Amino acid sequence: MTTRIFKIRKGHTSLLFVLCSFLFSVALTSCSDFLEVKDLNTTLLEDYWTQKSDVDDVVNSCYVVLTENDARERMMIWGEGRSDNVAGGYDIINKADLYNVVRENITARNGYTTWGSFYTVINRCNTVLKYAPMLGDVDPSYTRADLKATIAEMTALRSLCYFYLIRTFRDVPYTTVPYTDDDQKMALPATPFYDVLDSLITSLERVKGDAVTRYPETEPRDQTGRITRDAIYAMLCEMYLWKKDYANCIRYAELVAESKKAAFLDNVNKSTSLITVKEAEQMLQRTNGYPLVCNAASVSNFGEFYRDIFIKGSSYETIFELAYADNPGGSSIANDAISFLYGNNREKKGALIVSETLTSDATKLAGVYSDCKYHDSRLYINFDSNNAYITKYATSRQPVKVDKDNVNENESALSNKRDYYSDKQNGSKWIIYRMSDIMLLEAEALCQQMLDGNDTTATNFNKPLLDQAFTLVNAINKRAICKNTLQDADTLKRSAYTSKSAMTKLVERERRRELMFEGKRYYDLVRYAMRDGNTTQILEAMGSRDDVNGTYVTNFFKRMDAIFWPYNYEEMRVNHSLVPNPAFGSGDSNSYEKTN
Repeated sequence: MTTRIFKIRKGHTSLLFVLCSFLFSVALTSCSDFLEVKDLNTTLLEDYWTQKSDVDDVVNSCYVVLTENDARERMMIWGEGRSDNVAGGYDIINKADLYNVVRENITARNGYTTWGSFYTVINRCNTVLKYAPMLGDVDPSYTRADLKATIAEMTALRSLCYFYLIRTFRDVPYTTVPYTDDDQKMALPATPFYDVLDSLITSLERVKGDAVTRYPETEPRDQTGRITRDAIYAMLCEMYLWKKDYANCIRYAELVAESKKAAFLDNVNKSTSLITVKEAEQMLQRTNGYPLVCNAASVSNFGEFYRDIFIKGSSYETIFELAYADNPGGSSIANDAISFLYGNNREKKGALIVSETLTSDATKLAGVYSDCKYHDSRLYINFDSNNAYITKYATSRQPVKVDKDNVNENESALSNKRDYYSDKQNGSKWIIYRMSDIMLLEAEALCQQMLDGNDTTATNFNKPLLDQAFTLVNAINKRAICKNTLQDADTLKRSAYTSKSAMTKLVERERRRELMFEGKRYYDLVRYAMRDGNTTQILEAMGSRDDVNGTYVTNFFKRMDAIFWPYNYEEMRVNHSLVPNPAFGSGDSNSYEKTN
């Protein structure tokens, strides 16, 4: 039988058709050029894999799919849209699918329940994993080491896509076999969440040692824009946390920290380094020895660390990011999902805005920033509290100089100085993992290892864990405080967090402050629910919002099923092996809650 490439049916988004298509819109060989696209739509599989560049093209095409709007919007909407961070913004009433997401009126017909772009990447990864090993016989330049690195990279990207899917839908169709001919069974049943998670962990453990440690210095963006060993360690750290294997979560967090600190110090010792050894020592002192991007002591603009991480990209704090051209245009891909959802210079009010729980009054705001008050630079970097605009990622410059304690006065001084990206020309880097994220995952794992209660046994057992968790949170918090001297920036007090519950809440608040609008918040709420065995925290989060039907949401989120998304109606129509999420039904009804 001839193996061939199938063409996807126009307008159909079903997984069956995504998987059986192999229409490559792939990148050029260099990863730093992967925003330049070429087309290989007419190639036959058996004639394709003849040289190393063929592998590179398909590998790079996986990154391209993740940077395009379909995947990027879902990373943001799946990770933030149902959370207490956001509300409906500009013209939301005419964006029905998004409107229904933020109103918690999701049905199986909602467009954001489709998952095609993630399965496209999965199938391409599976295809590379099948065909790349054959290349050694025809192209001697493709070495055994190259092959092992490719296998590690494709295994990791595939695992990342599946990790997004199970955190969103819980149980999903799972396969490691590429779809390349029409005799293969494609109507796969959903594999249970923890079975998929275990498989992802096993596969990453198997390939972690083969991953690239560092890419050539001639390709600086590859260090953070492609999968490395540190990226795999970061994925394992988070996956073990979801599995409730806290010891392994902590182990991989420490491995990431050791590796990133070594890379940072190695760079400082080079003659081309932009900072001196003394400045590096000051930064590490402020961040408790962790390699976080931090202002030099002489710098008064506390928004510079934001620019280094999110705008310039490839920061020494970043572990893995989706890179975009600094000034996208022409054939290079822009981060249009940000322009649409978070805003731009033409319409600063994006389709999503800041939830009223963060902007309506100082009392509600203090619930998130209660540990650090108004000298926390993230209060100004994340959003414009006067107008409820999301400014993180939407702006290329954030001048933060806080000298007073009145937030409104400071916000007024700052709001006109932010530089917004032009519409459809956003070049911000979408962060998948950075050091502060991993540190807070480790702090959460440390809290979960603690004993409940305040008796002598619990107190003695918990103390070193409390100390270590506080060190991690305090490092991130000190970096954010708008004070030049270390003594002034050290505002958190260990004595205020002496129990498991108090430290757990501190970690959760710090995680929300630090990672706000980075596609993390809703997944955190889902993890808390799965960890605790109840939906209490999601109910509290949704109950604090003023833009949803409180009675409906309260009843809806009492069910654990409700924290996940429904399968798309078209997906269930062609794949009868999928069982609808009982919280949403089959999609035959157009709406499950009347909002009028």
